[in-house]
Amino acid sequence: MFKKIDKVLAAFGNIKAMERLHVDDFTENIITNIEGTKIAESKYGQVIAEVEELNGYTFLEVAILSHTNIKTMKGASLVFTTLNDSFTIQSDTQEIESDFSNVSNRYMTQISFNVTPEDIVRINEKDFEEVQLAYKKRAIPFKKIN
Repeated sequence: MFKKIDKVLAAFGNIKAMERLHVDDFTENIITNIEGTKIAESKYGQVIAEVEELNGYTFLEVAILSHTNIKTMKGASLVFTTLNDSFTIQSDTQEIESDFSNVSNRYMTQISFNVTPEDIVRINEKDFEEVQLAYKKRAIPFKKIN
């Protein structure tokens, strides 16, 4: 019933009704074709990561699929926690913003992190129990996928 009302309102030029009716195939296509390996998940979402090299620098390209809109101008960090210790990697970019797909009703956040060869080895060997995305004063927890 609400869709019918939105269609009528959109026909009269209501911008909010037009936005609700818009189907975002572009973002959904990106979400379904993410490259990388799922390394962690929780009820809050999933972490998909892939190591990339560019001009001798190594980056961890991370895509986070969640129901949380992540937006910050101060960067983010991934905290990998083991039973004995933890290690943290910082984002390469400071401005981070999620893209919303109204098809699957979730946000996709792509973040590039600076990593060392030691970090890559630990991530590839899954030498962690939990991953936490920390930004602003918030943190989203994820558990390792076996």
